[in-house]
Amino acid sequence: MSVVRQVKIAAVSSYVPSGVLTNADLERMVDTSDEWILERTGIRTRHVADSQTATSDLAREAALECLSNAGVMPSELDLIIVASATPDHLFPATACIVQQSIGAARAAAFDMEIGCTGFIYAIAAGSQFVASGVYEKVLVIGAETLSRFVNWSDRTTCCLFGDGAGACLLVPGEPNQGIIGMSLGADGSSSHLLKLPAGLSRLPASHQTVDAGMHYIHMEGKAVFKFAVKIVAESVTQLLNSCGKSLDDIDLFIPHQANIRIIDSALGRLDIPREKVVINVDRYGNTSSASVPIALSEAVREGRLRRGDLVVLVAFGAGLSWGSLAIIW
Repeated sequence: MSVVRQVKIAAVSSYVPSGVLTNADLERMVDTSDEWILERTGIRTRHVADSQTATSDLAREAALECLSNAGVMPSELDLIIVASATPDHLFPATACIVQQSIGAARAAAFDMEIGCTGFIYAIAAGSQFVASGVYEKVLVIGAETLSRFVNWSDRTTCCLFGDGAGACLLVPGEPNQGIIGMSLGADGSSSHLLKLPAGLSRLPASHQTVDAGMHYIHMEGKAVFKFAVKIVAESVTQLLNSCGKSLDDIDLFIPHQANIRIIDSALGRLDIPREKVVINVDRYGNTSSASVPIALSEAVREGRLRRGDLVVLVAFGAGLSWGSLAIIW
């Protein structure tokens, strides 16, 4: 099919579980302090799902709100993509579970798993179905229950992660509106720096893997930090060059909310003023693939985006992977 159409985001939404874990709570669980966490991460609180809530439950809530915001019925959807590093199951796809739970019976559905970069990759993939004319309405969701995979006795990682979901609806756009550029990348030679080691074909679950704590998130923090600061600046620069825009053209910048020091260091390299940046890591922590859509949804609710604004989204994560998008709102 030779059709190439502009693709826009018709609506966005976000959902986080009601449970909140504060730094003071963590002080009672592990050898840490509010001051230590704030200084190194900028995080004050994170939302944590209860034991009865799975990733698909968070995704469903974000999906229904997004469709309501767009005035679209679930039955109108052509495709659902769920980006998640913490799916309900290895199979079936979490997207299939969401499809059933929202009543989108005629929609195709699949998952994407590339860590914190998942939402950017899912938007990039989903937009191609709309641009080509194959589909009219594609729902993209980033959703995580990272709290299930955190070692709550590891002070270096347990303070970082939170649960949540965000969604957006992709539809055909008008001229001069929608996605105008994307930049994706990966470096598998560094895949060992951030991983969940056991549970699948490389290291199937066993008493030994459980006893060794291999079903929790493992991260070499300093190396990931250096990678993140470097790749955010490089990806955004490449993105802007590809679509003929400059840093001064950016009206709103939405980075992955992993760590305030990473965000500030990247802003310094790019020379983007803080007033143009959405920052909510202090309230949610790192919600992986949900991070960018939650921030985008908040920006829309707060009136920080107007029609015609240039918004840049950027994320990085396991893989190691990275991606950025330029969108005319």
